[in-house]
Amino acid sequence: MKLDFQKDGYLFLTDDTSKLDTDTIFLKTAQNSHYYEQLEPKPETLTVDELISFWGLDKMKVVGVTGTNGKTTVTAAIYSFLLDLNEKPALQGTRGLFAQEKRIEEKSMTTPSILETLYNMKQTMDMGCNYFIMEVSSHAIDQNRIEGLTFALKVHTNVTSDHLDYHGTVEEYRRVKSLFFADESPKLLNKDDIKNITYNPIGAQSYGVDEPATFKVQAFSLLNGITAGIKHLQAEATFHSPMVGLFNLFNLMAAIGSVQMLTGRSIEEICEVVEYFAGVSGRMEVVSRDPLVIVDFAHTDDGMYQVLDSMKDRDISVVFGAGGNRDKEKRPRMGAVAGRYANKIYVTSDNPRDEVPEMILEDILLGLHGKDHVTATPDRRLAIKMALDALEENEVLLILGKGDEDYQEIKGVKYPFDDREVVRELLKERA
Repeated sequence: MKLDFQKDGYLFLTDDTSKLDTDTIFLKTAQNSHYYEQLEPKPETLTVDELISFWGLDKMKVVGVTGTNGKTTVTAAIYSFLLDLNEKPALQGTRGLFAQEKRIEEKSMTTPSILETLYNMKQTMDMGCNYFIMEVSSHAIDQNRIEGLTFALKVHTNVTSDHLDYHGTVEEYRRVKSLFFADESPKLLNKDDIKNITYNPIGAQSYGVDEPATFKVQAFSLLNGITAGIKHLQAEATFHSPMVGLFNLFNLMAAIGSVQMLTGRSIEEICEVVEYFAGVSGRMEVVSRDPLVIVDFAHTDDGMYQVLDSMKDRDISVVFGAGGNRDKEKRPRMGAVAGRYANKIYVTSDNPRDEVPEMILEDILLGLHGKDHVTATPDRRLAIKMALDALEENEVLLILGKGDEDYQEIKGVKYPFDDREVVRELLKERA
């Protein structure tokens, strides 16, 4: 990445050694410092702290959200609530960069390089934003892609099991996540999941549904959306949301608590704007209400557990698969989770990538051995059609794994495919 940078004349700034020339300043980071040592002659350098100071980025309140699930929804909810409360937030994450209710950049990594993050902060600060809400992945924590950032708030959604192809073990994954909460920064922790991390108690507050917490759910209903009564210290309030599912109650609580800690506003005032946030595209997205069809990004056994458990008050039909060239150990576990909750199960392709789709299906089916009402086909459109055709009045159809992806990756080629559009087309044909 190479950016315009004004310092004693017109120069460029980059963190990529391959883009260096005599008019370039090299941003020396934790990720690239060993490359710098190999350079001859040595170019002019800048540290992350110097760039933050030069651009005045320490004026922005940075909020980092990490967890196995919920990062995208929680960051989007914080952004939405702050906007509706007439604050000026920016949002960076898997869906892109947003400011002033507009998308500035398209989809990217969950947490990009520190130079890209700082540039995004600079862009949005110049647009008048004073909050920078960002998703923080375990890879970014481990690779120190967040070096130099001072967080006004760090948020924990949940930590279970993911990215074991990178981290190796669940214990190492949890250790890396816990590093994010080791300092004395203000932090908001999920009390119902707190056993899965270690953290510095200084500056820590919590939210919870079952466990006692700073921000506590007192009662809730999941009929026709989410309605909940909550308590913060001595204050009580009620909110309603069009979103569905128990885990979205946790996500909303994380966002409500975050906004209160950031702004000092009352929970009554914050709860008034909750209903205007309808959720994130592809995350528990209601594609049809009659019949009830929901599309979600859940692509791990824990993600599936969160989604299916949150809908357990209904009869469930589920369509799902598993990505190729990824953690194979989770596949039978995903099958087992589906077998635990769903009455009808359709195992199909996700993004098979370079693997043989039928082999991926076989791995999943190991976790469904002996289960009834299981159908397997590598044709995802056919699986969705069969599930819709067999859907009964009291059932919900959950289509998991791809969320708002609009392609299916097979042998290096991305073919157009959007679960939501397929559902709409099939329902239109049937009508």
